[in-house]
Amino acid sequence: MQNQNFNYSFSSSKPAEEIFEKLLDVKTWWSGFYDETITGNIGKVNDEFSFDAGGGVHRTSQKIVEIVPNKKIVWLVTKANLDFVDQKDEWMGTRFYFELSEKGGKTAVTFTHSGLTPAFECYESCSHGWMLYLKQLEEKLNEA
Repeated sequence: MQNQNFNYSFSSSKPAEEIFEKLLDVKTWWSGFYDETITGNIGKVNDEFSFDAGGGVHRTSQKIVEIVPNKKIVWLVTKANLDFVDQKDEWMGTRFYFELSEKGGKTAVTFTHSGLTPAFECYESCSHGWMLYLKQLEEKLNEA
């Protein structure tokens, strides 16, 4: 169980193309709870952006390392400073990504933070934070 990555899945009636565009722009889904600031480029492979939340409590930099149009987006965490844990660079080198698949008029959306496991000191706090953002995203994608 200690090696299990954080995952969250849901489905939407919106087409994969529409969801993919929203996911690619992290400002549309990774905000709204902790006074987040997102700066940098966020649209294509090798683009990098910084995420700052909670007045500097969570600071990370990410780089897009893979894009499969309408199917997958992968970000690599290149810098991490989590002020609420002892090992402040816990996220360094982890990857988080979305995978999309269409079936029966629905789009399945799966989020994984590869490397964020229960062995991490921040797992409880970080998984709670991800759940807030992902449930908010799910609600937005299921609005009429």
